[in-house]
Amino acid sequence: MVTVLMMIAVVALVVAAHWYVWGRLVRDTTEPGGPGRRLGTVAAVVMPLLAVGAVSSGRAGAPFGLQQVLAWPGYLWLAMLMYLLLALAVGEVVRPLLRRQLERREASAGAAIPADEREEPTPAASAAAPAAAPTLAPAGSTAPTATTAPAGSTAAAAPSRRLFVSRVVGGAAATAALATVGYGTYGVLRGPRIKRVTVPLAKLARGAHGFRIAVVSDIHLGPILGRAHSQRIVDTINSTQPDLIAVVGDMVDGSVENLGPAAEPLAGLEARHGTFFVTGNHEYFSGADAWVDHVRELGMRPLENERVEISGFDLAGVNDIAGESEGEGPDFAKALGDRDRARASVLLAHQPIVIDDAVHHGVDLQLSGHTHGGQLWPGNFVAGLANPTVAGLERYGDTQLYVSRGAGAWGPPVRVGAPSDITIVELASRQA
Repeated sequence: MVTVLMMIAVVALVVAAHWYVWGRLVRDTTEPGGPGRRLGTVAAVVMPLLAVGAVSSGRAGAPFGLQQVLAWPGYLWLAMLMYLLLALAVGEVVRPLLRRQLERREASAGAAIPADEREEPTPAASAAAPAAAPTLAPAGSTAPTATTAPAGSTAAAAPSRRLFVSRVVGGAAATAALATVGYGTYGVLRGPRIKRVTVPLAKLARGAHGFRIAVVSDIHLGPILGRAHSQRIVDTINSTQPDLIAVVGDMVDGSVENLGPAAEPLAGLEARHGTFFVTGNHEYFSGADAWVDHVRELGMRPLENERVEISGFDLAGVNDIAGESEGEGPDFAKALGDRDRARASVLLAHQPIVIDDAVHHGVDLQLSGHTHGGQLWPGNFVAGLANPTVAGLERYGDTQLYVSRGAGAWGPPVRVGAPSDITIVELASRQA
């Protein structure tokens, strides 16, 4: 019952949002019955239907080709809707200010005409023409048959002023939203940029000083981001020549059958100590067991609640907490319980929220993703409510946590205020 009520509330909210956007961008800026009104109304109906299709087609088992067709317009519309609402909200503040400014300007223009220069009708003219005579039009003409108000009257000016203000505010809002989404889409399709972070570890062996880990998370191969996206990531990582590569979950949004070809370029990742992988929550939406097997075929080593000894430190990995529903959740005791705590340890865990377990087991550095840095501003504030760290490096007791913003995007292929990254984490020994 609660789920049904929540769904009804979400649908009502979405309908209200689209009604508001249609009102401000279509109804208030176009003539009734005109082509602009008709086109805008059609768009206001079709775009949310495409968005629903984009969100639901994958889970409904629709053919992958159909998912790809729906994904671009549907997800981009979700981003557009968000920024249209934000821009129009600002416009509600600007709208009355602009109206008052226009009223003052019109009043000032009228007052600026000297009284002796204003045209006053003579008594004779007034007597001869006590009222404006209607202008007759030829039979069948579509021209107006009478003038109902003198030019420049308040009755004629007010509707014109409202229309002008609505078009200015609506046009500015649409332009701002389109520019924001366009630039954010370009940032995703351009590919992630390299970010470098140095992390001192007290217990790191001298010989491991300067060890470089390429951290990549949230690649999100799917109906939108495919093989070209994988290749950009591979080229970017390999150009840094890291010692080790850590793929920290949410690599895919779909099955091996549909996305296997898109993931193939990841077999080209190169690092002296290899490439390691841990699951994210989206792997469990996409068939985690099949993907764990497939990443092995791509040359990666999955760390399923296990650890390996790297020269100078221990590298451990735990399954994502989403795996708990399948009996495959994180097991920190198995991954870390019997290790030598005199050695430095680095933990790969998709979600930052497991930092308390990392602290409890004496982990020196946890590498995570999941948050996307909020992906779409002001989503970073929402992400901050659910995660201890949204992006970057922070300390929790004796444990440091680094959270990558991720290399891809989920849903809308758009990032605003949270650029995608691949982070080169350089470990520093205090004994060096």
